[in-house]
Amino acid sequence: MVDTITIRKWIVGALLFLPFGVMGQRYDYHLDTTVIMLGDQTKLAIENPVPMPTLEQISGEGLISLGQRVDTATNTLYTLLTSFEPGEHWLRVGEDSVLITVQDVENVDTLSTDIKDITGILKQPYTFWEIFRWVLLALVLVGLFFLWRYVWHPYFVKKMMQLGDTTTPEATVPPDERALSALENLRTKRLWQQGRSKEYHTELTDIVRRYLMDAHGINSTEMTTGQTLEFFSASRVCTDESYRLLRQMLETADMVKFAKSDPPAYEHDRSMESAVAFVKALAVKIEKADTDDSIDKKEATV
Repeated sequence: MVDTITIRKWIVGALLFLPFGVMGQRYDYHLDTTVIMLGDQTKLAIENPVPMPTLEQISGEGLISLGQRVDTATNTLYTLLTSFEPGEHWLRVGEDSVLITVQDVENVDTLSTDIKDITGILKQPYTFWEIFRWVLLALVLVGLFFLWRYVWHPYFVKKMMQLGDTTTPEATVPPDERALSALENLRTKRLWQQGRSKEYHTELTDIVRRYLMDAHGINSTEMTTGQTLEFFSASRVCTDESYRLLRQMLETADMVKFAKSDPPAYEHDRSMESAVAFVKALAVKIEKADTDDSIDKKEATV
């Protein structure tokens, strides 16, 4: 049976909203729920709100409008409502009035109850799969480390050393051996026998000049014959015989290249023999000088 107080509230609500209902606007609306707990929220949705009601127009006694937003896609106005007063409260929605019941929290006595702090987070024991995945991750990391340390790292170091090594196999061969090999290759070409005397003597002198540069630091490739002989005579490896051999070969080549002379056949062979003898004589002298230096160092150490 409805009590007297409830009847009075219905009557008062109807009287209060009677003027507004006459002058107001009818809306199509939807309310999530009309029964909420103290402090809970309910959402009011009004479709095509024309005119747009304000927060004050929607709020009722004991109800609080927390905010409004408009969904432009559906032209819907959403209003979030709450209440901190238990009981029944009227909500005005245009010409309509909706009764919202706010229920109090039962059996809570804040005066006599000892309110305690929120307890901390409870720690749950680790499961087998949680432990297993960490162990698996550790094994993968260890495996990657060993691959890097003993496979990838040595490979990259070797590659970098190969890239950084600018020495060629040719550079490891002694200069005299390179020169003698080049002279022998020139001999087998038989250039002067084919009437290519200038090409023959040019290549012959280039071999000897490169040998002087590589073995003795005399940049003969950038010098004339006179300059080459002058610098060679001042070197420690120069002897009368080696000087004679170098001079004969260079001067004969100059006659062929610049004076366009065509010497007899024996002159071509003579220049080749002079070049070979010149390289061999200097190689022997260098070897002897190195031996003497090593003996002197041993005697000085003793």
